[in-house]
Amino acid sequence: MTDSTPNAFTDFHLQPLGGQWRKGRADKTLTVSDPFNGETLVNIPQANRDDLDEAYQKAAQAQQEWAAQGPSVRAAVLLKVVEIFDRRREEIIDWIIRESGSTRLKAQIEWSSARSITLEAASFPKRVHGRIVESDVPGKESRVYRSPIGVIGVISPWNFPLHLTQRSLAPALALGNAVVIKPASDTPICGGLLLARIFEEAGLPSGVLSVVVGAGSEIGDAFVEHPIPGLITFTGSTPVGQNIARLAGGGKYLKHVALELGGNSPFVVMADADLNQAVNAAVMGKFLHQGQICMAVNRIIVEEDVYDDFAARFVERVRQLKVGDPSRAETVIGPIINKRQLEGLQQKVEQARQEGAKVLLEGNVDGQLLSPYVFGEVTRDMDIARNEIFGPLVGLLRARDEAHALELANDSEFGLSSAVFSGNIDRAVRFARQIKAGMTHVNDISVSDETNAPFGGEKNSGIGRFNGDWAIDEFTTDHWITVQHVPRHYPF
Repeated sequence: MTDSTPNAFTDFHLQPLGGQWRKGRADKTLTVSDPFNGETLVNIPQANRDDLDEAYQKAAQAQQEWAAQGPSVRAAVLLKVVEIFDRRREEIIDWIIRESGSTRLKAQIEWSSARSITLEAASFPKRVHGRIVESDVPGKESRVYRSPIGVIGVISPWNFPLHLTQRSLAPALALGNAVVIKPASDTPICGGLLLARIFEEAGLPSGVLSVVVGAGSEIGDAFVEHPIPGLITFTGSTPVGQNIARLAGGGKYLKHVALELGGNSPFVVMADADLNQAVNAAVMGKFLHQGQICMAVNRIIVEEDVYDDFAARFVERVRQLKVGDPSRAETVIGPIINKRQLEGLQQKVEQARQEGAKVLLEGNVDGQLLSPYVFGEVTRDMDIARNEIFGPLVGLLRARDEAHALELANDSEFGLSSAVFSGNIDRAVRFARQIKAGMTHVNDISVSDETNAPFGGEKNSGIGRFNGDWAIDEFTTDHWITVQHVPRHYPF
C-alpha cells in the first residue's frame, strides 16, 4: 500500500516571476513571522520594478495562448485545483493559522470559502455569453462579443489572504485572463505563493500567473500604473483603495478597478428581536478572526426598550470566549496580525475611554493577544462608532425607536455589510432595504459571502461586485462588432 499524502509545498523564499520560480532582485528581504509566537516562517528576497515588469510582460504573452484554450481546458484546471484543495486541506489550513494568526475555526472557514469560489469559477468558462442586438441600419448584423480583459493585477489583504486572493484569481483565470498578484507583506504565502504552487500542480501554463512579493514603497504605484494590466482588483483599506483609484484613473493608462474597501457594519437589534439569537449572532459576527474582517460587526445599535437586557447578555457571552493559541480548536480569539495593528487598537481603547464610552467589559494585552473590550453608551460622534475597528473591540449604541436606529445605521461614510434582527420579517426587510449598503442580512450576521451572490459595497466601501455572474462582468469586457451584409447607402 502506497502513501497518498502529498509532499508539502516548500521553497517559499522563491517567487513565480515571469514563468520561473526565483529570488526577487531587490536588495531587501521580507521576514514572515507567526503572529502568535513570533516564529520566523520564511525569509523572502523581495522583488523590484524589473521583476514586476518581467512578470507583466510574460503574463501578456502567456494570456493569449491561455485565452485561446477551449472552455473545457480552463475549467479542468480549476477543477484540478479543487481536488488539490481537498487533498492538501490540512496543509493549507495549517498555513492560514501560522501565517495570519487565524483560529482553527476561521482557517477552516477560509479554506472552505476559497474552495467554493474555485468550484464556482470552474463553471464560468461556459457561462460567458455574447449577444445579437437589433440594428436600425438595413442589412446590418450587430454582435456583442464577451472577451477576457487580458492581464489582471490583484492586490490582496492579510486578513483572509487565501480566499480574498482566490476570489479574484480563480474567476480571472477561468475567464481567460492572466494574473499578477501582489500579496500583503504579512501574508505572502497564503496570499499568493501557496496558490501559485497549487495552480502549477493543477497544470496552469507557465507565465499565466506571477506573484510579486515586494515593498509597497518600491513597486506599489508601479503595480497599478504599469501599461499592461487592464484591471486592478484590491481588497483593503479605504485610503489605499482611493489612492489606487486615483492612480488607475489619473495616470497615463486608464484601468478598470474593482475595490472592496473598509466597512463599518451596523448590527441593529429591534425591540421585538429574539435576544438570545441576536446575542449569539453579534458575538460571532464581531469576534470571528478577532474582528479583523471588513464585514465584522462594528456598531451594535439596540432599541431602547431592550438595550439593557441585550447588553447584559452580550457581555456575559463575550466574557466566556477563549483567548489564546489559534491552533487549538477551542480558541475563539487569536493574535492580532502585527504590532502596529495592536498599538492602533490600544489607542482606540484609550480614545473610547476619553470620549466617555462606558467600559462594560475590560480586556487586556498578552503578547499579540488582545482580549475583548465592550463599550456601552457609545454615541455616533465617537471614534469607535465612526471608524472601522478591525479588532476585538465593540460599542453599543442606544436607539430611541426604529427610525432613530435607521438614522444611526446610515450615519457612516461606509456601506459594505449590515444586519438587522427582528421578530417581524416584513418589518426587518423594509428596514434592510433602507440601509445604504451593498449587503444586508436579516436575522443573521453581517459576515457573509456566497459564491453566487454579489459581494461589494456602497459609498466609501468600494466599487464593483465579486462572485457569480457579477464576477463574469468584472473580469471580461464587451466588444461590439457589426457586419454589414448588404451594401449600405451613404448620404455623401
